[in-house]
Parts: sequence; C-alpha cells; structure tokens
Amino acid sequence: MITKDDRNRARKHRHLRVRKRITGTEVRPRLNVYRSNKHIYAQVINDVNGTTLVSASTLDPELKSDVQNGGTVEAAKKVGALVAKRAIDKGLTAVVFDRGGYLYHGRVQALADAAREGGLQF
Repeated sequence: MITKDDRNRARKHRHLRVRKRITGTEVRPRLNVYRSNKHIYAQVINDVNGTTLVSASTLDPELKSDVQNGGTVEAAKKVGALVAKRAIDKGLTAVVFDRGGYLYHGRVQALADAAREGGLQF
C-alpha cells in the first residue's frame, strides 16, 4: 500500500530533479508553487540573491475573506492572479515556472493559467 509519506517523498525527489535545471535570476525569477490540502502558496524567487521578491497565498488578507476553502481550483486561480498582479507591480513580466514536483494538473495548472492571464510570461 502506498502511503502519503511515500507520495511526498516521490514529489520531493521530482522537485530536486527539476530544480537541478531551473534557477531564478534577476531577469527571469522563479515562480514556485507549494500546495497543501488546505492552502496553496506561490512565490517569485531570485535564486542568485536568495530573496523572495513577491508572494501570495490563500492565507493573504486580500484573499482570506474571499476564499472559503483554500484547497480548491477557484482559490488557486485567485492566488495566481494575485501573484501576477504583485509581480507586474514590481516590474517583473517574465518568470520560470517551478511546479514543485507536483503534476501539472488541477490546482497547479489553474494557478499557472491565472498567472499567465494576469500578464506573466513563462
């Protein structure tokens, strides 16, 4: 029987494999996604300096009252739109997408599509 720990270990292994090739720079920072059962988080990261430039999640005050359940596709769309808006306000238009080892499906895909619609290019 496959347990939750086995699935998370496999996800972390996939994430390390992807992170070997993907790095965020000053020109094209990395848009990282982390999802839990209850929430979804997105960060735009400059890996050269090791700094987070922009972040958004379902726990943000702007979205918390608007989102009843943070583990839905609709919540992921709102987080994607918010992170795109904040990145554009900081002058960032091009990013590299880091799906965090998750399958590009469901909430991760909804966040990425909303970020693209919000003006980010990746």
